[in-house]
Amino acid sequence: MIGYYVHHHGRGHLTRARGVAAHLDEPVIGLSSLPPPPEGHSPCDGWVQLARDDAAGGPADPTAHGTLHWVPRHDAGLRDRMSAIAAWIETARPSVVVVDVSVEVAALVRLLGVPVVVVALPGDRADRAHQLAFGMADAILAFWPQEVYDPPWLQPHAARTHFVGAASRFDGRPLAPAVTPRARRSGVLIGGTGGSEITAEQYAELPGSWDWQVLTGNPQQTWIDDPWPALCAADVVVTHAGQNAVAEVAAAGRPAVVLPQARPYREQERTAQALAGAGIAHVPAAWPTAAEWPSALARAQVLGGTGWPRWRGADAARSAAAVIAAVGRSRH
Repeated sequence: MIGYYVHHHGRGHLTRARGVAAHLDEPVIGLSSLPPPPEGHSPCDGWVQLARDDAAGGPADPTAHGTLHWVPRHDAGLRDRMSAIAAWIETARPSVVVVDVSVEVAALVRLLGVPVVVVALPGDRADRAHQLAFGMADAILAFWPQEVYDPPWLQPHAARTHFVGAASRFDGRPLAPAVTPRARRSGVLIGGTGGSEITAEQYAELPGSWDWQVLTGNPQQTWIDDPWPALCAADVVVTHAGQNAVAEVAAAGRPAVVLPQARPYREQERTAQALAGAGIAHVPAAWPTAAEWPSALARAQVLGGTGWPRWRGADAARSAAAVIAAVGRSRH
């Protein structure tokens, strides 16, 4: 039995869990404050529904004097979720638990004597809490290539860190058939579901001479379950720098303009900087004005999509699953 903690923010953690769990031979049980995914869409063989720990107002000392990230005193949701995880571990006796992501859950799992695999996210994560989680992890999974992005805060844990490359739900899927020649160029805009910052005014600044399709994160917050054909057909993809969005553009191999959004620990900014430094995508200093967009799109087309294989793993989800399985088999 393998436990898989899935953070509730956005859709990326669940998408990644789905890809990795598909390559694990043991039953996988999800632990999350997300609702159970619909039947047939769950990455797991079971689901432990956890209480939220951020519903109460006025949290008291949520960082435990800077040692952790979120442990507010006397919070009923925190108490209930941690008790539920401990009760499940007592009953299920998992061989390993994957944590994507929570320092506090990783610490609880390891304090209960269960091996833990911690997923690292990009950004600046040299703080005490992150380093606590990395230090106690039996293995660390980084879903990007070390040769493109090797953050110094992971280097003290190099012996246990596995850079598996970007994992996309489209890995292994054939490219969509080429469309017939078009009179107008085609662009795709990906905004994200973890807190989009794209405004209607910014959307209106995109060149009207292009045909634009908004996949996510537009002012109306639309969602398309299968963006693969649109991605494959795009002359340029404009995207935020979230891990899953970048991985999907990489899988399609399309020219890209990457515009990082503000996130804790500068997560998207560091990803975008790595992509720009490797010459994989064009990263403007800020959201282009209407006058700047033609140049930004042209720069992305000059770079093309040939650099994306450097960001992708050979089979990132399968590689991650192999690391998890190896930790679970270790009994020493």
